[in-house]
Amino acid sequence: MTTVEHSPALAPLRQARERFLSGRPLPDDVPDEVLAAWRRARFFGVRHDLDGPAPEPELPPESHLLEAARPVLERIAPVLGHSGLLLTDERLRVLWTTGEVPGDDRCRDLSEREVGHNSAALALRTRRRAEVHGPEHFLDVWQDVSAVSVPLLAPGSGQALGTVTVSSGLCAGCGPHPGAALAEAAATAVEAELLARSRTAERVLLDAYTRAAHGPDRAVVALDGRNRLISEAAVRLATPQVLAALEHASTGEESYDVTLPADAGCTVEIAPVRHERRVLGIVAVLAARAAEVPRLDPRPALALAGGSVPWRHAVARAVELARVHEPLLLTGERGSGKTALARELLGGTVPLVADAAESPELGVKYSELADGRPLLLRHAERLAQPDVAALNSLLDEHPDVYLLVTYTPGTPPGPCFQRLLDTLGARSVTLPALRERPEDVRELLPVLAPRPVPGQPPLTWTLDALRALEEHPWPGNVTELAHVVRALAEHRRVTGPVRRAELPDPVREGPAARRLSPMEHAERTTILAALRRHGGNKARAAAALGIGRATLYRKLRGYQGGHG
Repeated sequence: MTTVEHSPALAPLRQARERFLSGRPLPDDVPDEVLAAWRRARFFGVRHDLDGPAPEPELPPESHLLEAARPVLERIAPVLGHSGLLLTDERLRVLWTTGEVPGDDRCRDLSEREVGHNSAALALRTRRRAEVHGPEHFLDVWQDVSAVSVPLLAPGSGQALGTVTVSSGLCAGCGPHPGAALAEAAATAVEAELLARSRTAERVLLDAYTRAAHGPDRAVVALDGRNRLISEAAVRLATPQVLAALEHASTGEESYDVTLPADAGCTVEIAPVRHERRVLGIVAVLAARAAEVPRLDPRPALALAGGSVPWRHAVARAVELARVHEPLLLTGERGSGKTALARELLGGTVPLVADAAESPELGVKYSELADGRPLLLRHAERLAQPDVAALNSLLDEHPDVYLLVTYTPGTPPGPCFQRLLDTLGARSVTLPALRERPEDVRELLPVLAPRPVPGQPPLTWTLDALRALEEHPWPGNVTELAHVVRALAEHRRVTGPVRRAELPDPVREGPAARRLSPMEHAERTTILAALRRHGGNKARAAAALGIGRATLYRKLRGYQGGHG
């Protein structure tokens, strides 16, 4: 341990900080992430000299994190030596501290909005261990301080719950921090204690849910801030907006009243779930509004259709993140439902929309977002390089801008775009491809089909047709399935359930034996169409395609043995 005067490695950075604070030009070797952090502190109006006492954050009357962490941290405290140990919650409010922590009497809120750059804020944002040394901090009071922080993640969900920080005098050489192993061990022990407690809480919540959902028609949702149980009857009523309102109620300290959106179409009765005199969560029983039943759309929104585990997990994660109006990245293959889900998450809010597929120039200024209006940025992978740089700068200066971004992975991103993805990565959701959730096809079909003409029955399907639809790999995902369903609904001239023979050739014939390239997929489609036109006669199909019959046999065997 040394002071800043005896740390040559940090001397240039200390001089750069002084130049930054005085408004003078900076050298070129200031790390980008440190400079961006200093600029954010200036944007937030943080005073580097902490003139006057920092405001005391309003702490929750009880904290489940503190309750689980206190015994662990108190066991560690005697080995601290001349270091300090801190615990923060997910809002970076200091819940507990011990040892020698410089500035602890004045810094009870470690958010960047209050104190600028620090290891706890960095660890929470990146969701991994972070260190900040001496002049990397914005505050004068931390210039002789090195700190290492480790995020605390909820068991199962991975939700960030807070941080554990070990702080000390300035470390010679600016890293690694000697307390890193201690911080990691403390975080691991706290997460283990949280896991043990969550298992008990999960059993109690499951028992309460089972008792409430005693009939097949009961629309029941049970939540505890980490877990969510939804009965089949509740899926139609539990829109993202309803779930968000229930999530908010489940984290209430005393009141469990909930205000549902005006267009929710349902009412709710809430009962708290208690264990050992502590409230663990809530059970909500939903009921359709009687006066609105005739007008209710029995079909869920496209973005919510599907009961598979991968899909429900992705939607639940997106709803959870969307509760905070900050940047959110939705990734997935083309046609997987990214834009539909983004619009559903926005509810009735009308966003600014920028589509890089239509125009690679962003054309949106921060002043247009200053009133809290969200920006929906589609096809981010097609952004022009200057706009990627502008978006990076926007997020550096305004990290909490209300932004929803859809991104389809493809070619390897360049350094500038990779930086954007890294920034958005802490709040991102990857939507599964349709081939990864084939059991959802049956739920999607009635949602994708156009409404039948009055007096006409809705589109139905034979079991054989359903199996073909579920087995198809759907390279275009939900969008491709929608095209097939709508084409059948609009052009078929027969009545009764859709039969397998009516499906497009690639769907009807079943998937290829292996994954095909786009060129092979197009070639297979052409061959199957020719076979269908010629009644399955391979010689005529080969002649029509201008290839030999042996070539046609060989290609079909390569795709799948069905026509070999």
